[in-house]
Amino acid sequence: MNRSRRQLAVSALSLALLPLAALAQTPPAADAPIKVVYHLSEGIPQASRAIGNIRNHLAADPKARIVVVTHGLGIDFLLQGATNQMDQPFAGSIADLANKGVEFRVCNNTLVSRKIDAAKLAMEATVVPSGVAEVARLQAREGFVYLRP
Repeated sequence: MNRSRRQLAVSALSLALLPLAALAQTPPAADAPIKVVYHLSEGIPQASRAIGNIRNHLAADPKARIVVVTHGLGIDFLLQGATNQMDQPFAGSIADLANKGVEFRVCNNTLVSRKIDAAKLAMEATVVPSGVAEVARLQAREGFVYLRP
């Protein structure tokens, strides 16, 4: 076999084995916290559902690592003074969940397109370049489970 054919055969074999290498990765330890990304883009009613879901989630699994990623209308509950459908402020719930380790991330693309100053966000919120890219990154690179309430 000449050198170029041998290199081609080795390259083809390497590519064929890539999926097997991915399967061989060690799964997380049974006691490792489950990582979950809650994806919000639909506005106040979805945010109200999410708050309840996250409270229930943490009651069942206090060690869960939860990140809430918002874009579009999903950021509205993180704006200062935001209230739910019963005119109750979100601020207390956001602070309570943040104190339990929940992270809130807001899409900068949404802020720019809607002309919202980041200073109007709840202090617990962190701005990320793109909400959808953040959801994808958390799933693909950090092993987060995806939930959409």
